Amino acid sequence: MADARTPPFDVDALLDDPATRIVVCCGSGGVGKTTTAAALGLRAAERGRHTVVITVDPARRLAQSLGLTELDNTPRPVPLEATAKGSLHAMMLDMKRTFDEIVEAHADPERAAQILANPFYQSLSSSFSGTQEYMAMEKLGQLRRRDEWDLIIVDTPPSRSALDFLDAPKRLGRFLDGRLIKFLGAPAKTGGRAFRLLGAGLGMVTGVIGKVLGAQLLKDVQTFVTAFDAVFGGFQERADQTYRLLQAPGTAFIVVAIPESDALREASYFVERLAAERMPLAGMVLNRTHRSSVPLLSAEQSEAAAQSLERSGDNPLAAAALRLHTERVRLQARESQMRQRFSAAHPAIGLTEVPARPEDIHDLAGLRQIGESLADTAAPGCDQGA
Repeated sequence: MADARTPPFDVDALLDDPATRIVVCCGSGGVGKTTTAAALGLRAAERGRHTVVITVDPARRLAQSLGLTELDNTPRPVPLEATAKGSLHAMMLDMKRTFDEIVEAHADPERAAQILANPFYQSLSSSFSGTQEYMAMEKLGQLRRRDEWDLIIVDTPPSRSALDFLDAPKRLGRFLDGRLIKFLGAPAKTGGRAFRLLGAGLGMVTGVIGKVLGAQLLKDVQTFVTAFDAVFGGFQERADQTYRLLQAPGTAFIVVAIPESDALREASYFVERLAAERMPLAGMVLNRTHRSSVPLLSAEQSEAAAQSLERSGDNPLAAAALRLHTERVRLQARESQMRQRFSAAHPAIGLTEVPARPEDIHDLAGLRQIGESLADTAAPGCDQGA
């Protein structure tokens, strides 16, 4: 394949632009989205932005790296050095609490209390597929409407597909507005009169459903649907507003990947999906890349020197070091090939690299180093001819 020049991803230009109000980090699981989001937030704050980072990572890595003991559904201030020009807050999504907030905002106190106490609602708000993704979008909308921060950075949920949060509002809405839910809720709404008028056949169906679901669960569903009707319109409207916010100028998506075939395949899917949804893609972060500290020593030369030392028995430590260098150079070459294939398929996508680190990030100093790497537009990934 011919060498190709990949455009650099200018992270600082994105963060410094006051028109940038929302940055969404997406990518498959285990590629470093949480660390990337935290590093972007710290760098933006130190450069003058008033920033809040929202994570949905239950492992609490964000709190640890920011020097906080814990995070919850309320943005917490992160202590920064005196030289910081802006401010930084961080929070971890509590999906049930966020769901409760929607109910409380759209229902009168009596109806809200009825919904919150309903066992079916409690199960739905805690474990229904898509709830976490929907609530991440809801919390984003809440923070944006508060207008307390001029930059919101979102670490997307660790779903099978990191873009599930684009589908979640529609999926959850279809479920709550679906025929089955309305069918199950009909007896409660009509006091059973409609079923008596329709005859024993329909009553038999509900009897079968009751046996499958359990009579108490069926009753809980019916009670929930009756109470939730008043909330549902606002629920859907807010989801639609947040979806439009993600498409609007001022929002920027960053795809995060690592130099492995599966992760880059997922990254390609994210790029194509974002384009199909008309979501603004700012660039790509390639995490955990490997670089040789002795770039002029090729793998072949290093292996030959190692073999010579091993045959002579001289300096086994030097031979081992040369073997490690050989592996590193070959790994770097494989990563470069994968990066070139991705760039050939998506030539307009700007890219920046973050080198692999020997240890996990656990403090602001480590996040600051990640931020510096993110902003390094002279990284090797920006020049495929290197």
